[in-house]
Amino acid sequence: MNELALLGGEKARVKAYPEWPVHDEREIEAVTRVIKSGRWGGFPYPGPETAEFVRRFCALHGAEYGVAMMNGTVTLEVALRAADIGWGDEVLVPAYTFAATASAPIAAGAIPVIVDVDPNNFCIDPQAAEAAITERTKAIIPVHLGAQMADMDAIMALAEKYHLVVIEDCAHAHGARWRGQGAGTIGDFGSFSLQSSKIMTAGEGGILLCKSQEMMYRAASIINCGRPADPEHKIYTMGANYRMGELQAALLNVAIERFPQQTTERQEMADYMDEALSEVPGVRVLRRDPRITTRAVYRYIFAVDPAQFGGATHDLICAALDAEGVDCWVGYEAMHHYSLFQPHLSKLPVPAAYPERFQFDQMRFPVAEQACEAEAVWLDESIFRSGREGVDDAVNALKKIQARFSSDPALVQSLREKLAQMH
Repeated sequence: MNELALLGGEKARVKAYPEWPVHDEREIEAVTRVIKSGRWGGFPYPGPETAEFVRRFCALHGAEYGVAMMNGTVTLEVALRAADIGWGDEVLVPAYTFAATASAPIAAGAIPVIVDVDPNNFCIDPQAAEAAITERTKAIIPVHLGAQMADMDAIMALAEKYHLVVIEDCAHAHGARWRGQGAGTIGDFGSFSLQSSKIMTAGEGGILLCKSQEMMYRAASIINCGRPADPEHKIYTMGANYRMGELQAALLNVAIERFPQQTTERQEMADYMDEALSEVPGVRVLRRDPRITTRAVYRYIFAVDPAQFGGATHDLICAALDAEGVDCWVGYEAMHHYSLFQPHLSKLPVPAAYPERFQFDQMRFPVAEQACEAEAVWLDESIFRSGREGVDDAVNALKKIQARFSSDPALVQSLREKLAQMH
């Protein structure tokens, strides 16, 4: 058996995985064109580059209405505010997602109600969501996580039954489709991040897809200092400046040209990864739901069984994979333990007014906690732009780690102690 790179052996992957973001002369030409035009900002808003990006992104997803914004965090807050969700209203959010999903309701004056996730896809569990609904529940934010999508059939059934606004958090789901329908177009809103690590990026940026024209007008007003966006100039809002700049939009108009080919490549390699990982002892593949007709691969998540890795949990496995040259991560913390989610530090009134919703030490979300503390391994999207060789290298590295760890639990214990000391 080859020794682990973590212990001084040779790496399973010597060649670097492809860099992100991808760029060439087209980005330079696009940005230069905007600079020379003198139209760098979007007032009147949107500017021509921004308007073109919105048109193209809506076409990609099969949406009729969209509003470009400064980032993919305010998109969630703006959606809530556009839907008139605010003080005292409850919004269901999954326990396994980035902090912004739960912070956005607070920023809008609402209460995030955390619910557990489905072990099959680590997305929000519709049954847990239904159990958490009260007379104050006004919205649900399903998050399409990794290369998976939330069960939108079940989510939309809940929304119809309880009259809920559905805001799809699609920060990981650019180009994804559910039963042929674009992510972000199934619910009332679709929120997308265009931050530097996302599979469509301008460094920062966001776009909100809207089901109705009225919601689009309201969202467009909110992000443009409250100025009316409707033709009759009647819809004023309490707004702020959340506009996207023309330089960002120019970069995105190049990125969206490359996107279909990148999506096809990532999806094919993710399907190949599904089959390859099924041969690794102690690995549980989050199988692609057949209703996901196009798969977006921002990160690829699988679960490990520590018992079959000599007691090693995902943090040690990820450290070993990193040493082997395979880019990976343990993923988010469970929301009630998330170091980035500190609502009591915000000085916003919601946590103080509804303390029972923020008693994190009394909350239990067993599926999310198991994923966050022991099971989940997130593989970087670059692996899926490296062909079969890149996927094979990642799988072989994992096989190597599993074989070594499972054969030597004492080594695992020693490494765990060293890892704990480092942190």
